[in-house]
Amino acid sequence: MNAALPLDGIKVLDLSTLLPGPLATLMLAEAGADVVKLERPGRGDEMRTYEPKFGEASANYAVLNRGKRAYGVDFKDPAQRDRVLELAAEADVVMEQFRPGVADRLGLGYDAVRAVNPDVVYCSITGYGPTGPHAKRAGHDLNYLAESGLLGVVTDSTGAPGLPVTVLADIAAGTYPAVVNILLALRRRDRTGEGTRLQVSMTHNLQVLGYGYFAAHQTGAGWPRPGAEQLTGGSPRYHVYPTSDGRHIACAALEQKFWDRLVQLVGLDEKFHDDAGQEEDVVTALTARFAAETSEHWRAVLDGEDVCTVVVATFDEAVDAGLVDIEAPERVSAPGGDASFATLPSPVSATLRRAPATTPYPSLAELGNASPWA
Repeated sequence: MNAALPLDGIKVLDLSTLLPGPLATLMLAEAGADVVKLERPGRGDEMRTYEPKFGEASANYAVLNRGKRAYGVDFKDPAQRDRVLELAAEADVVMEQFRPGVADRLGLGYDAVRAVNPDVVYCSITGYGPTGPHAKRAGHDLNYLAESGLLGVVTDSTGAPGLPVTVLADIAAGTYPAVVNILLALRRRDRTGEGTRLQVSMTHNLQVLGYGYFAAHQTGAGWPRPGAEQLTGGSPRYHVYPTSDGRHIACAALEQKFWDRLVQLVGLDEKFHDDAGQEEDVVTALTARFAAETSEHWRAVLDGEDVCTVVVATFDEAVDAGLVDIEAPERVSAPGGDASFATLPSPVSATLRRAPATTPYPSLAELGNASPWA
């Protein structure tokens, strides 16, 4: 372990499951925090059951929970609930991801924890926030994107939105705001001694991803028209074009210098060089140009040119280009065995996190531990 990690000595009690909370506490663990994850006795976190498997749990679970310890708890058992409160009394941070009101009903809400630990940083991640008509509804990433307005801003030729490339709400609107706010709360506690109640609503935090749409609306320009704005399909300068071999070109030649060079390189008819006022016609013309050649042809044309236009890569191509790291020095191992793999590279700066090592994820056997901080 590196000397003087930022969160050395910080104890985190993690009641969360699946993705947003566990990824947040992984980042805290990377920075030196001691994370104890509470899971159901016997079966553990639902993510343990996912495929593909790596040892006794899923590869997903392994990636998100390496370097943590686990403790099995039946939250509905009053005696075990009291044991959790004892653990919470020792924690600097408590993370939970229940629907609003559930932690309170279990006797593990903020008020109950604060009663035994007044300076605790207590973070709740929810889908729709702690109050309001949507608060207690079930939801997943796609639902949050849909109801925030974001999912519908990019549509295909039929007007239908597409599936997002990843779980944007969970990570960008859940994990990262939770980490940022926990660190800010710990910093304030260092200065004032005060604990903090944090509420992280994934749907509400998605507004940050739509910052430009919000700014335009607030100045009277209205909300984005689906598939019709500069960054949502309305501009030929920011578009995805098919090639003759079934691949695609991602064009982001927004600035004039990039656009001028691009239309020269691809041999676009000169009447379409100025796209202002004829955006749809230019999209059609560029579609025809790119569709006339293979992706390898366009890769050769575009290579080394400053035009912000590239072939859409496969994951294998991204690995070969050094843009996806599958050989990171951090490794995760399966408990009780020698098998390991290079795990997800940490977004925490190398100067602020644990030294690279092979670290196991918590085994199911650990769920029977009597005292994780004994």
